[in-house]
Parts: sequence; C-alpha cells; structure tokens
Amino acid sequence: MTSIRRLAIPELMEIVPSKFDDERGFFSEVFNHAELACEGIEIAWVQDNHAYSALPGTVRGLHFQIPPFAQNKLVRVTRGAILDVAVDLRRGSRTYGTSVTLELSAEAWNQLLVPIGFAHGYMTLEPDTEVLYKVSAHWSAEHERTLRWNDPDLAIPWPDPGVEVTLSEKDSDALFLREIDSPFRSDEMAG
Repeated sequence: MTSIRRLAIPELMEIVPSKFDDERGFFSEVFNHAELACEGIEIAWVQDNHAYSALPGTVRGLHFQIPPFAQNKLVRVTRGAILDVAVDLRRGSRTYGTSVTLELSAEAWNQLLVPIGFAHGYMTLEPDTEVLYKVSAHWSAEHERTLRWNDPDLAIPWPDPGVEVTLSEKDSDALFLREIDSPFRSDEMAG
C-alpha cells in the first residue's frame, strides 16, 4: 500500500509506493491512479519526463508554467539522489515565498507531489542521477518561467555539494521572487 505524508505546506505530499523485494530483484507499482484518487489526488497526467545529470551539484529549476499550461508534477528518482524543492507562488497564501525541501532517492523510493502554484527544482546529490516526473500539462516555452534557485529572499537550505554548482544558462538568468508577477492565487487552488 502506498503511504502518503503531507509536508510543512500540506498541498505538497511525499508519496512512497510499496516495493516488494525478493531474490530476483523488486516489483513496485510506482503510480496507481485509483489508489491516489482514494486520497483525493485526481490528476490527469499527460506527459512523463526523464532527466539525467552526470554531476552532483547540478541544479535544475526553479521552474513553473503559467496558465493555461500550469503543471502539477509527480517527481521520483530512479538512480542517485536529489534535494527536491518546491516554492509556494500562490498570492494570498500564508506560505507565499516559502520553500519546502525533501530528499528523494532511488534508495528511499519516495516521490514528491508538487501541485500547480509552486515553482519546482532540485539539486543532484550523487553522480549519474536520474529523475522521472509526470506533468499534467504539456511543456510550453511561451508559458514557462524560472525563479532564481539561490534567491536570498527564499533562503532555501541548499546543501554544499562540495563542487561547483552546474546550471543551465536559462536557470542562471532566472528572476528573483520580487520580480515575478505570480498568476496563482491561494483561493483558486485546491487544498
């Protein structure tokens, strides 16, 4: 049975699917729509994404898409480990601008549900890390936005990777929270 734990911002949830090990290896239902629907999680996923990062200290994010292409995300790690981060961008929320971090790893077999209204990103903690995630809307370059990963106003407790952080050009040029005109409002979001 899948376990679900609400995090410091209750709309963010850690999901840990059951995993059955034996001498052959393991079996796990990593996604079961009916099981999640019993917990009130009913999201129509439209795309699966797979990211590989060779180096520890690789940062991807903090990304979000604005309506009508806003995305829910269900993130998991199949190899290695990451520090996963979600930042509340829902105007009017008591936690606006607050981040929640969760270590996801292949060993822990856990996932993070990031709903619409949050920016999402992560830092790899191990070499050769692979991240898979479901999204509820297709990617749209016109609707994609990036929040600066190291914005001091966010005070995200990133670990020291012991190496230079690797970023894309897009992520290096991201906006600070104070520069973002968020289209998300807490009274319009579920939860």
